[in-house]
Order: sequence, then structure tokens, then C-alpha cells
Amino acid sequence: MSEGPTTYDSVDAGQQPALLSIGLLGSLNLHLDRTPVTASAPKQRQVLALLALNVGKVVTVSTLIEELWGDRPPRSHATTLQTYVLQLRKALAAADADRPGARQILSTRHSGYLLEGDACDTDVETFERRVRTGCTASERADHRRASEELRQALQLWRGPALVDVRKGSILEIEAVSLEESRLGALERRIESDLALGRHADLLGELTRVVARNPMNENLCAYLMIALYRAGRVGRSLEAFHRLRAVLNHELGVEPCPRLQSLQTAILSGDPALDVWSVSWSPEEFAAGRLARVS
Repeated sequence: MSEGPTTYDSVDAGQQPALLSIGLLGSLNLHLDRTPVTASAPKQRQVLALLALNVGKVVTVSTLIEELWGDRPPRSHATTLQTYVLQLRKALAAADADRPGARQILSTRHSGYLLEGDACDTDVETFERRVRTGCTASERADHRRASEELRQALQLWRGPALVDVRKGSILEIEAVSLEESRLGALERRIESDLALGRHADLLGELTRVVARNPMNENLCAYLMIALYRAGRVGRSLEAFHRLRAVLNHELGVEPCPRLQSLQTAILSGDPALDVWSVSWSPEEFAAGRLARVS
């Protein structure tokens, strides 16, 4: 069943290489130069998703076997895995019959398989690139650039990561990691929008996001600040007490010192709230407060 080593380098030099676009931030979909590529078998899609999350890197046979069957692979696992790879190559070839090199986007290596990096483009890579750019802009206090980059990164999401892919132990971890990255990007974008004075525009979004993440202290802090700046002091303090009740009930802990400092500042109407950042420590907040008061 093995086809032997296959590399993308064997495509004719005069032939324009095909580009495989892969969507993972939502349902799994792929297009070869805008032509849809069909991959419908559940385990075949697992293989594709794991390869796509590691574009340009070899995914070992043992890793693929662990994802597909855990610690109980069938006796025929090697042949079955080769069959899934062969089916994916056929799907690529069927999407562009005029370019026989299309099937070579999925290469065989000594220890496993890989999707050729120069022939693939994934929404995960684009997301991560924009998030890095946005975070760099945020660190430079270029909040307008940060907000725009992070907003565009988040717009790439079409639903939960790999929502229609069966997940083994490895893909499950990958999906959770992507969702954490998504939440982190959302937090940074909201912080940039607050720095730009967009608190009134954020109230509806923050209310929904906090309701979905009731123990997230950063998001609660953003909601408290937005409500305070919008003149809704009572609701701002209510948000703190809701978070405190959830943390006490679920984990038996109090909100972090930053949140407690924020509550104290709201109660006293501290002028430093106009520039408060959730990333500040209580000591940094106190220094900012004193600087503003003096």
C-alpha cells in the first residue's frame, strides 16, 4: 500500500504550484486554488486536521495512530493509515486534475507525513500572525493598530475550533489551545478598545462575554471599567459581586488583588480609573492613582 517517499519538490519547475487553503477555526474545509476538496470520512478528516495544524512539520506515524485509535489501535493500523493518506491525495488530485503535482502537497517522510509549508495556507497561521502583530502594537501603546489587527484575527473564526471533526486526545488538546488563544486575543482587543475610549460601544459585547465566562477576572474587570466610565457605578459593583459569588461557590477563593483594588477605586470614584489597566498590579495601580491625585 505504501507509495514511497513523496515530496513537493518533484513538481515540474515550469508549472505553477497549487495552493491549498485550509480552514480550521470553525468547520474543517479546504480549497485547492478555490476549488473545494472533499474529505468526508471522519478518520480521514482527523488525519487532515492534525497535519494542517502542523503545516511544514512531519507528523509521525505514532502520533497519528495515537490520535486515531488511542492506546488500542487495530492490527491493520499501518495499512489503514496509509489508506487514509492515499484517499486524501486522491481528493487533492480530483480537485485539480490538470496539475498532477497537487497530490504531492501531502508528502511522505521516513517517520510520517507532512503538508508542504510553501503549498498550504491555514486560517490558524493567519490568526496567529495577526495576533502577534496586534500584541506587539499593544505593547507599544499603538492601541488603534492593536485593536484593528486583533479584530481582524478574531473575524477569521467561524465557530468553535474543529467543530465538525472527531477529536482524539491530541486534537482535543489542540482545540482547547486554540480556544484559549481566541479568548486571549479577545481580551487584548477589548483592552485596546477601552484605551481608545470605546467603553460605551463595548457594553453589550462585554455583558455577553462575561456571562459565557463567569470566572474570567480579566473580562469582569473590563466590564466593571466600561460600566463605571459609562456612569453605571451600581452595575459595575454588581459585576464584581457576581464574580466574587461564583469564585467563592466554585473554587472557594476571593477575586484577585487587582480586582479588589478596582472595586475599592470604584467605591471611592478614583480619577485613576480613566487610565486603569487590568494588567497593572495593585502596587502599580496605587502609583497611578497617586500620580493622578497629586
